[in-house]
Amino acid sequence: MRFSPTKPIVIIVLTLVALGIGVFAFVGSRKTAPEIPLVVEPVKRNQKHAVIGHSVEGRDIESYTYGNGATHLAFIGGVHGGYEWNSVLLAYRFIDFLEENPDALPDNLTVTVIPSANPDGVYRVVGKSGRFAVTDVATDQQTLASGRFNANEVDLNRNFDCKWKPESTWKTKVVSAGSAPFSEPETKALRDFVSEYHPDAVIFWHSQANAVYASECREGILPKTLAIMNAYSEASGYSAVKSFDSYEITGDAEGWLASIGVPAITVELKTHDTIEWERNLAGITALFGYYERER
Repeated sequence: MRFSPTKPIVIIVLTLVALGIGVFAFVGSRKTAPEIPLVVEPVKRNQKHAVIGHSVEGRDIESYTYGNGATHLAFIGGVHGGYEWNSVLLAYRFIDFLEENPDALPDNLTVTVIPSANPDGVYRVVGKSGRFAVTDVATDQQTLASGRFNANEVDLNRNFDCKWKPESTWKTKVVSAGSAPFSEPETKALRDFVSEYHPDAVIFWHSQANAVYASECREGILPKTLAIMNAYSEASGYSAVKSFDSYEITGDAEGWLASIGVPAITVELKTHDTIEWERNLAGITALFGYYERER
């Protein structure tokens, strides 16, 4: 049998090629394999965006909920729609703050923000649904005043079930309070939200009285209402006022909450055209601290 010098060379070449393919596959698999972190840090982010109801004209009433704590606080803007448009922008600014600063929320808290409780009234003034800019806001005073009401021309903060009457007052004007308590879809949405989620306290943003008001109905002021009113007031610099007595108010949301045992305060901004963010952030932070100590 004749010896062929090419046979060992072929075997060697084939062996090297096989080894090369194996090394390439091994290296390639290492490059494409996902890296598994040793520790996965929990991230607090927007836990839930929901539509809790609709306005007369069908616009969404939205809520944004953060955290998983046992104590639930709700912040609500825009009950008086476009007339108090700055309360809506303040609520959206708070939403952005919670997104940007997840660690600012104590672990024992859940926070829900309802930025625009009267979206039809806002639309009448800014011509948009959802978020808007200051430059979108109408400057005509009659248009601004008309944005206080919903599309049925009802003052929503007179349509809740505390001392309700079919007509109520706003300054020197007689306003419609609807055909019955919760006759309006917007107030039904807030009522159903409270019924489902049972917030431990509710904070409403309005304008423009430069004060923080406690709430009451027929049984007086709840002790915790005074505590959170004072905490927000002291931190923000808004005056603390136990009872609104400039004129008679019936069917207000805060009074209804007091009647069912839920502490509620009304934060009235100083102006109609600024959100006064630093003052309100101080008040919010004070509330967070109060409820963190209460755990």
